[in-house]
Amino acid sequence: MSHIVYSKTYTTPRRPFEKERLDNELKLIGEFGLRNKREVWRVKYTLAKIRKAARELLTLEDKDPRRLFEGNAILRRLVRIGVLDESRMKLDYVLGLKTEDFLERRLQTQVFKLGLAKSIHHARVLIRQKHIRVRKQVVNIPSFIVRLDAQKHIDIAINSAYGSGREGRVKRKRMKAGAGGAGDNDEDED
Repeated sequence: MSHIVYSKTYTTPRRPFEKERLDNELKLIGEFGLRNKREVWRVKYTLAKIRKAARELLTLEDKDPRRLFEGNAILRRLVRIGVLDESRMKLDYVLGLKTEDFLERRLQTQVFKLGLAKSIHHARVLIRQKHIRVRKQVVNIPSFIVRLDAQKHIDIAINSAYGSGREGRVKRKRMKAGAGGAGDNDEDED
């Protein structure tokens, strides 16, 4: 039986009670409708790893084969997910990336920006309740990173009550009550 090796997905801050950092994190959580600080730290950690790789490559010679190969791989990946502009495909620009650039590419933010949801929190609920699809695939992960080519294909799921699927449970219940002639339906809708 083999053991599964897990890698860290986030790091906690060095100073737990730094006022400025706490305020910034709270602002990000509110702006992007995140669940907790860990979601912010996860993105920060991803960004830190990318920046570290870019910093290391920048120390090499310009024509170094490793710098050319790995540098292009990093830049292509960042352009594909829409964090980096195609006109800024240089390693120096990778160091200028911010946490917000990555949070902008989350499915939750994209659903809200496209107007499929009334608020950023509503977007999260819709995604979790499997109302949103990317291309033909229903995605229920709010932190799903949307690639540039997939951005146009975010839509309401086919079998969702918001789309062309059957009505929701409460609506069916009301229709049944209305059809049954029972005009009095003050029941709880849970």
